[in-house]
Amino acid sequence: MEICKIKDPSLAAQGHLQIEWAAAHMPVLNQIKNRFITEKPLKGLTLGACLHVTKETAVLVDALAAGGAKVVLCGSNPLSTQDDVAAALADKGIHVFAWRGQNTEEYYECINKVLDYEPAITLDDGADLVGTLHSKRAKELRNVKGGTEETTTGVVRLRAMEKAGSLKYPILAVNDAYTKYLFDNRYGTGQSTIDGILRATSVLLAGKNFVVCGYGWCSRGIAMRAQGLGANVIVTEVIPTKALEAAMNGLRVMPLAEAAPIGDIFVTATGDINVIRKEHMEKMKDGAIIANSGHFNVEISLKDIEKMSKKKRTIRPNLEEYTIKDGRKLYLLAEGRLVNLAAAEGHPSEVMDMSFANQALSAEYIAKSAKMPPKVYTVPKDIDEKVAELKLNSMGIKIDELTLEQKKYLSTWEMGTT
Repeated sequence: MEICKIKDPSLAAQGHLQIEWAAAHMPVLNQIKNRFITEKPLKGLTLGACLHVTKETAVLVDALAAGGAKVVLCGSNPLSTQDDVAAALADKGIHVFAWRGQNTEEYYECINKVLDYEPAITLDDGADLVGTLHSKRAKELRNVKGGTEETTTGVVRLRAMEKAGSLKYPILAVNDAYTKYLFDNRYGTGQSTIDGILRATSVLLAGKNFVVCGYGWCSRGIAMRAQGLGANVIVTEVIPTKALEAAMNGLRVMPLAEAAPIGDIFVTATGDINVIRKEHMEKMKDGAIIANSGHFNVEISLKDIEKMSKKKRTIRPNLEEYTIKDGRKLYLLAEGRLVNLAAAEGHPSEVMDMSFANQALSAEYIAKSAKMPPKVYTVPKDIDEKVAELKLNSMGIKIDELTLEQKKYLSTWEMGTT
């Protein structure tokens, strides 16, 4: 089997520095790694991972390897791999198959390279690894004990598989852990999406009409950070409760058809297909900027913008100018892929510390568990709370504990009003 496939091994020295920088800001994962070094809970297991190959992911891989695992890694997005990090991981002896700028064929080639190693545990970000295993490599399902899923999009896919009776092994939905989505999805996506937009465009956000499509946890973070920079935030939604929440948070809420003519910047983060389509782009003003922060590049209809255009050119890295047939110019960021990873570096290390701590502890949980029915499971509460506890400790924050009297009061009903 092929050992690794990366863009440029000479980038390893810079990659090691990047990983060192990330590790210095990931104290929770470092504590878990130190325990793993002693206990080796993953000894003898092959872990197949399809994750964004970033400096933070490298810190997770180091922790898993310290726990005794053989880790085989591929990228979960064609534009998110940091080539210097991939080179550093290869230099450490990790089997890594990833480089920035893959086409679709190369992307799935790398997924299959990971599956060639017949992993016992899968770690996925978007469920492409799990999907390929179920659809193309079903004979190897017998080797898999369980897996984890990092993203909202992936969890939605996996729950659909479970509902259809197609899921053949248990998955822990890391994305649904409180210490993941309340922080990674909101604060991580919020900051990194703005970072990607600014790196790609260098525009001023203050005073702009900033349209956020969706108001899930990722979109909440994007809206919050854009508002903090002085943008006039408009939210579009299809779910009444989320639209109401956005309105109660002081944001304008309207259909996308109404937002299209007034928006300056549009960002999708819904997990669904063709959110911004021809009928919206036809109404957009000259100079409108369009970006996506959802996992797959399907939220903006690339087919529509291509058909509507008479000319396309790259203005600067991750910024493409489409000249529409009526003369207007629309600007698409990062080919419609994850703008925070394609045009920037993804989430800050401090927030990925908690997400990847959940990944590491969930992998350990699967390794130690008896056979589980093939369903999508919530991360156990004690893992979630342990991650929060370790994070608070690393921040020097102490909290109160319930007294015995308080515990008794909460566990009974007889006391009532006195």
